[in-house]
Amino acid sequence: MLELKNIHSYYGTTQALFGIDIEIHAGEMVSLLGRNGMGKTTTVRSILGLTRPRQGTVTFQGRDIFGAPPYRIAQMGIGLVPEGRQIFPTLTVRENLVATAYRGKNGRRPWTPADIYELFPVLAQRTRQPGSRLSGGEQQMLAIGRALMTHPKLLILDEATEGLAPRVRAQIWDCLENLKSAGLSILVIDKHLDALTRICDRHYIIEKGRIVWRGDSFKLKADPAVRQDYLGV
Repeated sequence: MLELKNIHSYYGTTQALFGIDIEIHAGEMVSLLGRNGMGKTTTVRSILGLTRPRQGTVTFQGRDIFGAPPYRIAQMGIGLVPEGRQIFPTLTVRENLVATAYRGKNGRRPWTPADIYELFPVLAQRTRQPGSRLSGGEQQMLAIGRALMTHPKLLILDEATEGLAPRVRAQIWDCLENLKSAGLSILVIDKHLDALTRICDRHYIIEKGRIVWRGDSFKLKADPAVRQDYLGV
């Protein structure tokens, strides 16, 4: 589905990523783990063309997307739930959803606001409220819904449950588990290992711009030294 090979990315003259290799297969849910400032968001930005790598290759469903503009990458089927949610605060819930709606191609049924409301019933109750009046959890649900309205084949979530109450986090994890069961490929950045090791197929750990560990949930749970050394848990 998605493959990054030998990605080197910079901010000005400062190198942020050093030879990143990541693979996500169709229908997989994969996590990208690491402490703050280690390169997780830069990796996401490099996938989406928001920070263009200076070296390496990025392929999506066998197509080279290295250097493609972000809007083209989104049209190819990569949806983003950004860190900080970044919903449109002056638009209503429904307007936020409709603003990013994409009909899709190849006979696949597009997402509709009704589908999003089924995933997150509280948004149906808030449909006419502006985004700025939603709680943090409701804004995150809306950000996920907005990304799904782009009709993605791969969904990327940057800090999926940051700052959310446990009850809301559980709703988000349940939603992602359902999306995975429906066949959607997912790349998720988050800090809650219990949930991630329960629902993710594989994990990558990034440290100072380099992938320092990779493996499945069983391997991650069985290695406390890795969790302590790279994640501080």
